Amino acid sequence: MKTLLVPVAMHDALPSVFETTRLAATRFGSLIEGVSLRPALAEYVPVDMVGGMTWLRDEEADRAEAEEAGSRFIAFMDGAGIPRHARDGLCIPDRVPDAGPRYRWRQDVPTGDAFLGQYARLFSATVVGRPGTTDNAPRMTTFETALFESGRPILLAPPSAPASLGDAVVIAWNGSTETARAVAFAMPFLRRAERVLVLSVEGGMVPGPTAQDLAQALACEGVDASHRALPAGRRVPGETFLAESKAFGCDLLIKGAYTQSRLRQMIFGGVTSHVLAHADMPVLMAH
Repeated sequence: MKTLLVPVAMHDALPSVFETTRLAATRFGSLIEGVSLRPALAEYVPVDMVGGMTWLRDEEADRAEAEEAGSRFIAFMDGAGIPRHARDGLCIPDRVPDAGPRYRWRQDVPTGDAFLGQYARLFSATVVGRPGTTDNAPRMTTFETALFESGRPILLAPPSAPASLGDAVVIAWNGSTETARAVAFAMPFLRRAERVLVLSVEGGMVPGPTAQDLAQALACEGVDASHRALPAGRRVPGETFLAESKAFGCDLLIKGAYTQSRLRQMIFGGVTSHVLAHADMPVLMAH
């Protein structure tokens, strides 16, 4: 987890995104790169059905918002005592491996989520806020683009800034390819965690290895993980995962995203949707 990408847009979860990033970067000595995330103007072309007029987003207001986002990013990193990375390129070849985190800011990037999906392929993970339905919440399209287009994991910041990250890790195991991939991406966290729990819920599994199987496989990787397989109950699997994670003191949930279908537009329910709507701890996701 040596490189972390932070797409910065003005929303209420921005302080949590910054703090989640800081916690991860401090743990791994990562380079944090912030970029100004601005939707393309084509995404802001609603048509007035009465007058037949098309309204475009104010470009000056758009630039001003991008500048404010950058100012907030830089102010947070400077306030946290994270030094600025002044060189070109993502990394320094002769850099001391155990050196601390550093950051850099890129503002002049293309607009639109398509850029994010492509650029995120260069990073260990992309940190985004948990999507919401209010005007001031992080956009679902940002999360989906990074998840489906980058080929890399997403570190999802909760609405409120976490106090810790990666000390007590829960793997929401369902036996799927998606979750197996999330676990593989999460190995840097798992190897440094104080406690790891592999949790499965009856009714939330697909054909595949059990929670015990995964715990035994992790032991071969040097990860001491306990495991629990819970019976079906009155709660849906998503509720059970979050409730059990909270009881465990989880500060990082590992979750495969959208096992039910690979077509985003057809996903309206399931464990992923429940976690996206209700998780109050950081979540590492992969598809």
